[in-house]
Amino acid sequence: MKLFTTALLFAAAPMALGSAVPQLERKMTYDGYKVFRISTHHNPAAIKSKIAKFAAIPFNLDNNEHLDVAIPPEEVAAFEKLGLETSVMHQDLGKDVAEEGNFATYESTVGTQAVPSLTWFNSYHAYADHRTFFNDLQASFPSNSEIFEIGNSFQGRPIFGIHIWGSGGKGSKPAIYFHGTVHAREWISAKVVEYITYQLLTQYSTDTAIKAIRDKYDFYILPFVNPDGFVYTQTNERLWRKNRQTRSGASCVGTDINRNWPYKWEVTGGASTSPCSETYKGQAAGDTPENKALVAFTQKLKASKGIKLYIDWHSYGQYILLPYGYNCAARASNHATQSSLASGLATRIRQSYGTSFTTGPSCSTLYQTTGSAPDYLTDVGGATFAWTIELRPAGSSGGGFVLPPAQILPSGIEQWEGMKYLLANV
Repeated sequence: MKLFTTALLFAAAPMALGSAVPQLERKMTYDGYKVFRISTHHNPAAIKSKIAKFAAIPFNLDNNEHLDVAIPPEEVAAFEKLGLETSVMHQDLGKDVAEEGNFATYESTVGTQAVPSLTWFNSYHAYADHRTFFNDLQASFPSNSEIFEIGNSFQGRPIFGIHIWGSGGKGSKPAIYFHGTVHAREWISAKVVEYITYQLLTQYSTDTAIKAIRDKYDFYILPFVNPDGFVYTQTNERLWRKNRQTRSGASCVGTDINRNWPYKWEVTGGASTSPCSETYKGQAAGDTPENKALVAFTQKLKASKGIKLYIDWHSYGQYILLPYGYNCAARASNHATQSSLASGLATRIRQSYGTSFTTGPSCSTLYQTTGSAPDYLTDVGGATFAWTIELRPAGSSGGGFVLPPAQILPSGIEQWEGMKYLLANV
């Protein structure tokens, strides 16, 4: 089945990453799809022109050095005859999606007085199990943590988080503010956020460095900013990115929550005005229910003790991205400090498994984004530091959005080691 009309796919705004036809309530399979990384040699337009005749599912069409695309089985032979410089990310995307979807059963620890096991990080899990895991983890540390909700998604799911504090008492210190899974298909972001949460809670009483960090800051961690989209990736379409908001007069579904923040939303070039684009910015700044809830919560933190550090966790590419996204020449007032911290973070991450992260301002390092969270948090939310971290993988062998379960724990470990450095130095 042809999922994408190529004319629409490649005519979309520079950030077009996916669906360009109306999104129906269907179960999408990827059996036989082969995913290629195509070297562009800094001329992606020429490559897009060559592959325009194929019903390609784009993984990432924003990189000046390479394009990542899935080719349907009936077109693989013709694609390979083009003789492009490629490497294979997935030999059979459907097979890898099926392997990733073998969720382990989670047994609740409520009533056992036991902390959830680290075996949680051996597998991906259903959304309902994530909710139970967070409830169980919080129940193990009731005196210095709580589950909270900031509002509801378009389909009515609570946007929940966990608040963790130290010896100063609840809400007494500046905020460390983490988001995960704003883009639905980026499953590893939720797992990494969960691993960091797990370590912050379980190591407080035994690790003096973690105690010092917890006693200095309040942590507000929201693992699923886009719960509707995440659930949809588990039931219907693994590579879905946006929320599930419908709009009058539009046949396509969904808005990119990370192009909907009410700051520099009106700037052109960093998002799409087409409802069928994967980077659709919405009809007005901040008009998604998810973003309205996030903005209100952000302003609440700002008005309280302020926000020291904000990180929006994504995948993939292995980047530590600093402000700004809306303008490639713009720099934060404390840019030198941010650059130094980002370099130190990358060094600490690399020490665990040798994983290399590229650092730099978001627009000039990767691509332009408008209406994005870090820009809002920096200039409106008052955060001292507001970053995006793009997690594993970087190379073609890593799997892109469909990261093998065996890489969950290493991803969490290396980020946690990096966070220990960062949180001790911000």
